[in-house]
Amino acid sequence: MFEPPRGGTSALATRYGRAVSADPPHRAVEVRRSARRRRTVSAYREGDRTVVLIPARMSEAEEQRWVGVMLDKLAAQESKRTLGDAELTERAARLSEQYFGGRARPGSVRWVTNQNTRWGSCTPAEASIRLSHRLQGMPEYVLDYVLLHELAHLLVPGHGPSFWQLLEAYPRTERARGYLEGVVAAERLPKVPAAREE
Repeated sequence: MFEPPRGGTSALATRYGRAVSADPPHRAVEVRRSARRRRTVSAYREGDRTVVLIPARMSEAEEQRWVGVMLDKLAAQESKRTLGDAELTERAARLSEQYFGGRARPGSVRWVTNQNTRWGSCTPAEASIRLSHRLQGMPEYVLDYVLLHELAHLLVPGHGPSFWQLLEAYPRTERARGYLEGVVAAERLPKVPAAREE
């Protein structure tokens, strides 16, 4: 639900109603423009809404891009400080219920530090899921995708058509995969030495 814009709030604020966390499922986004703000963009939670502060001169396209960046940044901060193994197990159960009708039942879900080449793994015989610690701090929709990916392996072994069909239920699959591919690509970039001051 959205409230009508007031004061310096952008009329475009209603465009950003999207799920950014599992609890609550939807947050309203309010964009506030300021003539005094020159370059910086910031965001914070205010009750059940997210407020994004941007410079007044910013274009509509820049606004859309920055709102997405700030929502992901807030979600990453919240994910980093709140999810332990018990919360991961609860989150996986909620995701299974929401997207797989509760059919995927993990016995345990935990963070591990020995997975540096994969994001997660699943042992169906034990119903155990392990997630790489490298996911900590990533946006929640990315974490949810990896959890759903591993939950799907409790139902379908391998990566055949029926496996990917299960994941089609999650609306942010492609975005999350793109995010993870970007992380991997960035890690492969050559390290440029810092410029020396003369």
